[in-house]
Amino acid sequence: MVKQDAYIIADIGTGNVRVALATPGGQVLGVSREDIRYEKDPLYPDALHFDPEALWQQILRLAKQALAAAPHAEIRAITATSQREGIVLLNAKGKALTGLPNIDHRGREWESILTDKSRIYQLTGRYPTSLFSAFKLVGIRERKPAIWAQTVSFLSISDWVEYQFSGIAKYEHSQASETLLFDVAQQQWSNELCTMFGLQASLLPPLRTSASILGPIKSEVAKELGIAPAAIVIVGGGDTQLAIKSTRPAVDDMVIVSGTTTPIVKLTGEYTLDTEERTWTSRDIVQERFVFEANAGVTGLNYQRLKEIFYPNEGYDVIEKELADNRHTFCMASLGSLLADEEVSLTRGGFIFPAPVSHLLTRGSFVWATMVDIACSIVKNYKILAEVAGHQPDYIWGCGGGLQSLTLRQLIANLTGKKVQMRTGFQQSSAVGGALICNEALGIDGQMDAAIETVHPQEQAHYAAIYAEWEKTRDYFRNMN
Repeated sequence: MVKQDAYIIADIGTGNVRVALATPGGQVLGVSREDIRYEKDPLYPDALHFDPEALWQQILRLAKQALAAAPHAEIRAITATSQREGIVLLNAKGKALTGLPNIDHRGREWESILTDKSRIYQLTGRYPTSLFSAFKLVGIRERKPAIWAQTVSFLSISDWVEYQFSGIAKYEHSQASETLLFDVAQQQWSNELCTMFGLQASLLPPLRTSASILGPIKSEVAKELGIAPAAIVIVGGGDTQLAIKSTRPAVDDMVIVSGTTTPIVKLTGEYTLDTEERTWTSRDIVQERFVFEANAGVTGLNYQRLKEIFYPNEGYDVIEKELADNRHTFCMASLGSLLADEEVSLTRGGFIFPAPVSHLLTRGSFVWATMVDIACSIVKNYKILAEVAGHQPDYIWGCGGGLQSLTLRQLIANLTGKKVQMRTGFQQSSAVGGALICNEALGIDGQMDAAIETVHPQEQAHYAAIYAEWEKTRDYFRNMN
């Protein structure tokens, strides 16, 4: 059997752990996945943690499954990506003490310790909340002294996975942007920010650039996986940034990354801030490039949960067919997506339709309303980014599993008046982005498929009216909160 060069890409998302094998040409040979397991922490109102060792065993198990399904793969390199804001705490021997996911908010009680939040926004490009890693550290310090006494450092989840593969600890720049301890414009850790949080700068690992070679795989890990000990570990980055990379965008392009949540980003060549402090600005995994971002929140998760209710035994193809057959515009929804210009997230939502209940109302009506809510939330955030930073191209790049829905793609095109473009393999954007990073580090021209699928805007006046109706629905539920 002829061997085929391939890469291992470990991807730790908010909901699941995935290990993919991809070729230098971006072909995904296989993906294995399992749900990630979180435990509640009763010492805080809203805290979750995970067992890093259990996560590592999941990664090894999934890697073995993926390798077994592609026995002709010859692994040249390994990289990792993960949910942003999540961290793993380490002791002096490099052993993981605990893992804190992005959805852990144990630091919320201490948000008031910051007296100059605008200064933090200026330095970090994001308004400080308990989502970000520094507050997770503060929460441990304040209420778990036994763990804090042992903590000498911490890593993002993807950096920790690469540490497990290589034995080399570091922090990649796009992930460091999520800590509130990193000066994004200067591309360095900030003593000023550490002082604001009362954290020692000695906690901060060395910084490394994405797509750089970290080192060889540890011999014992190579042996366990049955791969060549010459395999190289390559620095990855945040999951949004790797997904963006898969579209091969340019500065000034907009990208929608549609997954469990939906970041909407503009790539800029300079550090860009919103005077109203509504947006995030991060380092990209491409040097000298920034990611200017708004996020529509749990869009994909809403869709998945509604599918489980209305289409528990059917595939997404059935939903798409029913959505294509009818226009269910008499049903509207607001389901808790995020808008950059709202200071308080919606905690109540629902559907609105004419009463009494019409015989025309079907399960497709509710899923259509959900799709409209997702699309309009994306478009509202897009408009805020364009308002601040402009957007001249007549297209928007799209990637991520959520954009497998032709309905969603068409809605976004209709509502923005921009073409929506997807490259081959957009459904597995993190894996393709990981392959591109490995190619770059190894100096390989992967000759990836250049084909682009394009959705053109249609019936813009009609969909402008739908957008206006969605805004009314959103206002109705906002007033209920």
